[in-house]
Amino acid sequence: MRRMFLLLTLLTSLSLHAQTPKPPNIIFIITDDQGYGDISAHGNPILKTPHLDRLHRESVRFTDFHVSPTCAPTRAALLTGRHEFKNGVTHTIHERERLTLDATTLPQILKTAGYTTGIFGKWHLGDEAPYRPDQRGFDETFIHGAGGIGQSYPGSCGDAPGNTYFDPLILHNNTFVKTSGYCTDVFFTQALTWIKQASETETPFYCHIATNTPHTPLDARPEDEARYTGKLPPNPAEGKGKGKGPFAQPGATEKFFGMVANIDDNIGILLQKLAEWDLERDTLVIFMNDNGGTGGVRIHNANMRGQKGTPWLGGTRAASFWRWPGTLTPADVPALTAHIDFLPTLIDITHAKPDSKTLAQIEGRSLLPLLKNSQSEWPDRTLITHVGRWEQGTNPDTGKYTNVSIRTPEWQLIQPTKINQPNWQLYQVKSDPSQTIDVAAQHPDIVKALAAQYETWWQQTLPLMVNENVPLAPANPFKLLYEKQFGPASLPE
Repeated sequence: MRRMFLLLTLLTSLSLHAQTPKPPNIIFIITDDQGYGDISAHGNPILKTPHLDRLHRESVRFTDFHVSPTCAPTRAALLTGRHEFKNGVTHTIHERERLTLDATTLPQILKTAGYTTGIFGKWHLGDEAPYRPDQRGFDETFIHGAGGIGQSYPGSCGDAPGNTYFDPLILHNNTFVKTSGYCTDVFFTQALTWIKQASETETPFYCHIATNTPHTPLDARPEDEARYTGKLPPNPAEGKGKGKGPFAQPGATEKFFGMVANIDDNIGILLQKLAEWDLERDTLVIFMNDNGGTGGVRIHNANMRGQKGTPWLGGTRAASFWRWPGTLTPADVPALTAHIDFLPTLIDITHAKPDSKTLAQIEGRSLLPLLKNSQSEWPDRTLITHVGRWEQGTNPDTGKYTNVSIRTPEWQLIQPTKINQPNWQLYQVKSDPSQTIDVAAQHPDIVKALAAQYETWWQQTLPLMVNENVPLAPANPFKLLYEKQFGPASLPE
């Protein structure tokens, strides 16, 4: 009898284990200012991204996936599961990039499932100590400050003084280290070192790799820029004088494409290492870009209208590749999905146990049914996009209607100008994905219904914009850390 009891106990244990398999390691890669069209698998006729193409081929691909039109807002939504404005993130500078301390973040949630967590590269959700990633759930941090290496703005948003894309100074677990090499290579190399160490334990890991490239300044490695020299059509914006921005400068697109190619090389190395270390079947790799395209849209924008900083589809549509060999079957998923769905999906996959306060925070949906079956039922939904960025010190209501859209699977109601009036345009995006025909006059009922949803959303969201009109910090925290570690005399001139 005792043997039979032990056998039944063992069989029950094995059955339960089969129902709740070990959660996967997770590697999340997000690039900065790469557009949906800046991938050769998405039809780019010049840019070559063989490793991203492989990732595309081996992944579940969300083909109508949307993020914010700019970077810090997207990151705030990804890490919390709710709209960026409800996290207080309505801009990328002026303290309005700081993720509210009331929010629970993804790495904090993953700790309830036993994960160790690391971030490598761009954070951009607050540079002051309480806001930095080491206080938001990351065990290992290897980051630059501000929204990019070398950036500095009035207030708290700034990187280490004098920093550049080559041999950057990086804040590693709150101590600056001088690195050697190109920034993207540095971040991937450090991440791979950490992954190897983490994989040798029984603890699952979450690795967050956030490149600052291909965001400006267009500081590509010369050998990467050379891949595209002489291969691009003339840039009609080039040589038009000052004030036309970095993408009007000679060789701008060549540099931009070179930076993307360098990212692609590093993704290839990462995939190779996962195979060498026998981690492929235990690791979910996710790739996204953070907003609409920039430097590459003149070459290829996947037939979309708009780019970064606009509420058109070209400003918000992003790549979303999910690769987990042996578990996920590659497929295209056409459902309307978004950045707010990232966190609840990983909760489902990892069996994490957020508390009731965190569950109340989440607005997104788990993508797990679609990851299992691309044709799973997916109820209609409405997504709000707002570029934000109204003038510092003004009432948000002064920007209520500027650069805003209300999207459903079939329709997009949009006010794509800086005029603060509800001058709505309506596009039937399923039949007109390039948004060429305004059909607002033909469908006043649709305009009225979607506009009413937006009015309700704005009133609900306004009280949560907690960073509006706060005083600017007197100094850049990364500069203060630099002075403390190296001494004031070491500041670059």
